[in-house]
Amino acid sequence: MHEVGLRGRVHIIADAQMAVPAQALVQSFGEGTSLLLIPGGEGSKDMHTLMRIYDHLLAHRVERRDIVVAFGGGVIGDVAGYAAATMLRGVALVQMPTTLLAMVDSAVGGKTGINHALGKNMIGAFHQPRLVYADVSLLKTLPQRELAAGWAEAIKHGVIRDAQLFADLATADPTTAFFDPALVRRAVAVKVDVVNIDVYEQAERMLLNYGHTVGHAIEQLLGYGVLLHGEAIAIGMHIEAQIAAALQLCTPALVDHQKSVLERYQLPTVLPPQIGARQLMEVMQRDKKVHAGQIRWALPASIGHAVITRDVPLDLVERVLTTT
Repeated sequence: MHEVGLRGRVHIIADAQMAVPAQALVQSFGEGTSLLLIPGGEGSKDMHTLMRIYDHLLAHRVERRDIVVAFGGGVIGDVAGYAAATMLRGVALVQMPTTLLAMVDSAVGGKTGINHALGKNMIGAFHQPRLVYADVSLLKTLPQRELAAGWAEAIKHGVIRDAQLFADLATADPTTAFFDPALVRRAVAVKVDVVNIDVYEQAERMLLNYGHTVGHAIEQLLGYGVLLHGEAIAIGMHIEAQIAAALQLCTPALVDHQKSVLERYQLPTVLPPQIGARQLMEVMQRDKKVHAGQIRWALPASIGHAVITRDVPLDLVERVLTTT
């Protein structure tokens, strides 16, 4: 970390399931390093966990030159990142993602935050990590379901920005693709390119929200943690592609092709039966991307190209949700 000018004490916030490698990290960072283990599930993205992190940092006399290291999946990165963004008005953050989803998406780009009862990621801040260190060998310990959830974000990156990445994911072996650092690197590169253009999500970066308007609403209605984040996003991508087709932004063939690739990676595409269209509509209209009362949608036009639009009639959205 010295190469990027980080020389303070290290405070590791780690997923409790990664306790053994986290202890090894403590030894490698040396004297003065602190460690806090927290559960890695979506339920930890709350005010209670945030206060636990604040208490830990203050008990260890954190200083502004210190470094918070987030060691775990997307939840750990989000909540530890938000603690780093707000403690002492900002201390350095290093992301060390241990899941595929975090490596290709959430650890990159500087979004941090926690959930609120009325919506996902409603409380947060942009706080760019000084360093992201992704070790793909850690993925060997993950169950297949966790790996599949990560590929949902990579597939999304292909749909919105990189047709060749999508084509390669469509033909790769889903059980071994995560061993390919080049494939992971290409998925990360899409997000890095978009974030570099639009750090604070005023325009271009909204493309990365493809699948998330519906996906976040599903997560909230089901209860956080019932579906993995990537699973909810996969369903959201399928529904939002259908919305794009209904608007004649894309062809029905794109909807079918994307669906086949998502299902190839054992990702769900069907709306859970306990969620109704009206429920989804109500939650989506509280989405943080709503502007002047209208949802801003990221929708595919072709594989490798997506657009931002607010011109989506609510009755069309409800019709798609009802027939999905």
